[in-house]
Amino acid sequence: MQNIEAALNTSEVLDSSSVPLTVPTAEMNLPSDEAVITYEGTLKNAKEKADLLTKTYGTNSVQYAIIDHGSIVISGQSGKNDEKGQKPLTKDTMYGIGSTSKMFITVAVMQLVDQKKIDLDTPIVQYIPEFTMKDERYKQITPRMLLNHSSGLNGSSMTNAVLFEDNDTYAYDTLLGQLAGQTLKAAPGAYSVYCNDGFTLAQILIERVSGMDFTSYIHRYITEPLGMANTKTPLDSPNTAKMAGLYYPTYTGQLPNETFNVIGTGGIYSTAEDLARFSQIFTGEAEEVLSGKSAAAMAQDEFKTSLWPDDEDSSFDYGYGLGWDNVNLYPFSEYGMKALTKGGDTLLYHSSLVVLPEQDMAAAVVTSGGSSAIDRLLANEILLQALKEKGTIAEFKPEKSYGAPIKADMPKSVLQYSGIYGATSTTIKIDITEDGVMSITSEQSPDNPAQIFGYSADGTFRSADGNMMISFVTEENGRTYLWIRQYASLPGLGQMAISVYNAEKLQPQDLPAKTKEAWIQRDGKKYYLLNEKYTSLGYLKAGTIQLNVSKQLPGYVLDKRITGPNSAVSELQIPGMSGRDLSGFAFFKQDGVEYLDLGGSILINEAAVKPIYIAKKSIVTIPPSGYARWYTISDKERGKTVKVSMPPNASFAVYNAKGACSYFSVIGGKDQVELPAGGSIVFAGDVGVKFKISAQ
Repeated sequence: MQNIEAALNTSEVLDSSSVPLTVPTAEMNLPSDEAVITYEGTLKNAKEKADLLTKTYGTNSVQYAIIDHGSIVISGQSGKNDEKGQKPLTKDTMYGIGSTSKMFITVAVMQLVDQKKIDLDTPIVQYIPEFTMKDERYKQITPRMLLNHSSGLNGSSMTNAVLFEDNDTYAYDTLLGQLAGQTLKAAPGAYSVYCNDGFTLAQILIERVSGMDFTSYIHRYITEPLGMANTKTPLDSPNTAKMAGLYYPTYTGQLPNETFNVIGTGGIYSTAEDLARFSQIFTGEAEEVLSGKSAAAMAQDEFKTSLWPDDEDSSFDYGYGLGWDNVNLYPFSEYGMKALTKGGDTLLYHSSLVVLPEQDMAAAVVTSGGSSAIDRLLANEILLQALKEKGTIAEFKPEKSYGAPIKADMPKSVLQYSGIYGATSTTIKIDITEDGVMSITSEQSPDNPAQIFGYSADGTFRSADGNMMISFVTEENGRTYLWIRQYASLPGLGQMAISVYNAEKLQPQDLPAKTKEAWIQRDGKKYYLLNEKYTSLGYLKAGTIQLNVSKQLPGYVLDKRITGPNSAVSELQIPGMSGRDLSGFAFFKQDGVEYLDLGGSILINEAAVKPIYIAKKSIVTIPPSGYARWYTISDKERGKTVKVSMPPNASFAVYNAKGACSYFSVIGGKDQVELPAGGSIVFAGDVGVKFKISAQ
């Protein structure tokens, strides 16, 4: 089951050393008869909390800043940068901000709204005539729907989007072509579900209407007016020496810089101080950049369609404005304060921006490693400390709980909610007993213990500690949802809250014999990634997937309903995050070999992946298809040391028996590589590239 602890992704804790902290304090823009606030307590608190991130919560390095009435009053950093300790972290060290980049897209669209060049409710096809899809409803999609995640687009077209030090714009350049072959997962405007492609399409919109490329646009109209000298995109070819050091939990050594090449969706680099300067757009300090009317419009509830949980506390991405993840952020809602937030996560970089428009304050946190959820907790904590030091709040509110279950007889009608529930790429099993005990298990994580909840007198199920409350909702669309509300505390970092439709009930189906047999043949088989560029982080993270037909839910693979011998589709309609990035399975054969098209990624069945044979000298050539070449490592070849010679437009990677990448040539560091027992090796590059392999 997806919950807060899973979202935090804190299972990997890396050793980090603290870097000496230098913090400029600036006098506030206060009337002359008011005392200058030095923020000494907040400064001390921020340093302690930042050190906690790097020492306890899996963060390599962290940079943070608070701005108050236009002045940056807190700024600092903690953790390790380069492995050798020769490049200290500074306030100018740059980080990828991931999806916080979407706020730049949104501001740019709203600037063009101010200029009456864009109308938020005019169909996109009026601005991009060649935008087309298989589903005729695409003609109803408007700019507003792109910015509030209600377009109905499937999610994320990310082939070749995330590369090591390579600003290839393939993913952006091919988006319209990819969308042309897709259908919608919901009617435009029906409900909001997080969608990256909507913001990439909005970037195309900005470029068409403004006549400028997006990088040039944001520099002229956003970063330069606000003095954001350390905010760049991959197309600026920024100095990689200024980037924060990157590391991956299962790979030894420092990594090259990451480039996320759908820029408006997630590719901007910045610093905590620059993001703090950016926040002035939303606090009334920068109306020369965006009108107050448009800034206020961005902060309005955009998510409240009929398909949405009732109002509850929320710290996560479940309260969309235009661009914003949440426009009523907990815990500031407890103090009667309006709080806006946007977070971002790439594979290696993370960020969070929290803005208090009525207090004219904001905090920004950017990290290497960790997660945006933890970054947001740090931003919340130091903002609350600053508010207390100013006297805006008298004391911190106590943490909340729903309370332990109050024992009561459960109506037998509740038993109907037992069954299998699905969310993006996952399923969970819910068992409810007649005496009111509910257990939840995951088919994809069978070793995890069941989560147990007790029926309570108010008709909900609750955890024994009272921090999680669950109920079931059947919406007007006839679908039944698992509604989770939860409070979770991280020691030293405060409490966060979640209220979300976590999963949707799925119904088993009988399959025709021919279809069932086709899928049985694939059950448990590995499929190997073929069409990612040789610089792709995909080869570091996961070169293979394993296809498992559901044993609990006949007729399904993960959340995808099997529709034929060679196809399965995800039909989830879940608002928020649990129904994002839906893609189906489509199998096809060429020359007797089975391939899988998974949302634009092409993979090959393991049956076509042969053992590698290393002679004294061997050659591997990339075929006309451009597909990568995969080989398994047999017992005969295990332990052999090889040297691979190749041109610059190529790479190779080696994986151990568990599928973890043990060597990737783009990262480098070795002239010779040992082949692990039971592992695999992949060669990627441009068409015709030759790899010369020699045994050492």
